Formats: sequence, structure tokens, C-alpha cells
Amino acid sequence: MVYSSQPETGLTKKVTIQTLKKLKHQREKFVTVALYDAPMAAMAERCGIEVVLVGDSLGMTVLGYDSTIPVTMEQMIYHIEAVARGNRQSLIVSDLPFMTYATPEQAMVNATRVMQAGAHMVKIEGGRWLAPTVTMLSERGIPVCAHIGLTPQSVYKFGGFRVQGRTPESAAILREDALILEGAGADIVLLEGVPAELASQITASLHIPTIGIGAGKDTDAQVLVINDILGLTERPPKFSKNFLKETGEIKGALQRYAEEVKTGVFPADEHIFT
Repeated sequence: MVYSSQPETGLTKKVTIQTLKKLKHQREKFVTVALYDAPMAAMAERCGIEVVLVGDSLGMTVLGYDSTIPVTMEQMIYHIEAVARGNRQSLIVSDLPFMTYATPEQAMVNATRVMQAGAHMVKIEGGRWLAPTVTMLSERGIPVCAHIGLTPQSVYKFGGFRVQGRTPESAAILREDALILEGAGADIVLLEGVPAELASQITASLHIPTIGIGAGKDTDAQVLVINDILGLTERPPKFSKNFLKETGEIKGALQRYAEEVKTGVFPADEHIFT
């Protein structure tokens, strides 16, 4: 049966960092989708998706690489510009690619480029070592999403896409990293591939919102890659769900995803790491 779409509840005004902080304070979930082109960006806006992430995951989902590491600044800018043309209301977050923020000064130069291309916030991967970079960007008016836990740009260091924070020692490090990055000026912390209980603890300890992917249901928001939502991933990760299979149409899949995030239905137990 084809899912009968609900009436569009598109965004009526521009989403900002303050919008997301208000939702956290009110204990209301918000929704994030990683996508890469103007038509999908426009559909996300019509479906009320608060945050759009132009992720370096495009290396694997669009360009055919086996990791995010080969992605370049030029490729990121190309897709940011496309997404910004298609979506005027969502908060657009852009990844900085591998080794484009190794120093605070390098991060400043490359963050400027993606912001001028249409991003409203940059996302960078790493723990407390990023604190000086976060501070430099934040003090100069560039919002930052700090990505901790399973950080895909470190896949070769981890030895694969492995859940992080499963030992007491590594969990303590992640909790401390989150607090340090918040103190440095981060506006959002993204938690990927961490046990649900740890993500819940980190979310409760922060004043800024958290976005989870493979991090349980207690984060302030969820993010999925559009390819996973639409069942286009050959070997989907445990934390993903094919919403197109349930709905039969792309718009319906995005609407169902947003609805299930906001009502706490997704992620379910089968999507959660313990």
C-alpha cells in the first residue's frame, strides 16, 4: 500500500541555532537529513526538516568512494551551493573534509569558503584537540557542530566503522570531550556510533543540542543519510531504516522519518547500540 502523505507542514520561517536551542529547552525533537542536491533539499524544506547536512558522506553515497577521505573542498562547495539553491529555510550544515582543518588557521580559511557557498554552520570531527579551532571559529562568527564518537574520517585509525565508548575509560573521554567542546564554543554536538546510555548522559549534561546517528533515542535530534531513508544503500548500517519501503513515495518517506523522530518511534530498539 502506498503511504498517503500528510498535508505538508513545511518550514514557515528560517531555522537558526536559537530555534534548535529552544527546541532542546522545550524537550522537542528536531530532524536532520544528510543530502546533496537541490531537489532533495527543496523537498526537505517542504517536509519540515529543520537541519540539512551536506556531509562528506557524499564521497560514498554519490561519488563511489569507499570512505569519506578522498572528498575535496571543491566537491563539498559544489554540493553546498546546490543545496542552498534548493532550500531557503532549513539550517544548512557543511562538513569540512579530511585534513582541511588540521590547524585553527586552516579551518578558518576553509570554513569561510563553505559559509560563502551557502552553509550556515560547519561540522568538524574530533575531540578535545579541536577546542582551539572551535574557539577561533566561534569567536569569528562561524557556528560549529562538533562531531565525536565514531568519526568516519578516522576510519583507518579505528580499524573500521566501530562503535566507540563501550569501555568505562573511553566513555569517560567522550563525556569530557563533549563538555570541553561546548565550553570552547560549539553550538551542536553530533554523536555517532556510541551506546545509547552514553549518548543519553552526554545529552543531559550539555546546554547545547545533540544530534545522534547510531546513538540511541535520547539525543535532541536524529540524522540519517537520504540514501538510507530511501533504501539505496546496499548494506545499510544497523542504525538506519528504509522509510521508502513503508511509504512508497519519496516525500512520504521523508515525512514518515520526520514524524517518527519527533514522536520517539525512531530509532527503535533494533537500531540502537548498547
